[in-house]
Amino acid sequence: MKYKAINFKDKFSKFTEHWSPRVIAEMNNYQFKLAKVEGEFVWHDHPDTDEVFIVIEGTLNIEFRDGVVTLNAGEMFVIPKGVEHKPVATSECKIMLVEPKGWLIQVSRVVS
Repeated sequence: MKYKAINFKDKFSKFTEHWSPRVIAEMNNYQFKLAKVEGEFVWHDHPDTDEVFIVIEGTLNIEFRDGVVTLNAGEMFVIPKGVEHKPVATSECKIMLVEPKGWLIQVSRVVS
């Protein structure tokens, strides 16, 4: 077996698109995804799963109907399933998502 660390900087250098998560690893039934985000995403919720945002670089605001949480590099936040939210980044922000395998697979790509 080949043992090699996954380097976030290297993986981020392989794509430029915003709001287009890339799968970098899998563990059990979960995928680790990296994404570059900028601007606003849409209001949405996830009725069947919690969602976690881990900020690697930059600042991400997650808006809720009754407030907002601001995440800076090195911080994370877990959104409980069913809670409506809208991620917003005023400048490019690099994040990691941890999601059940197959979740949003239509917009997730594998980065080797």
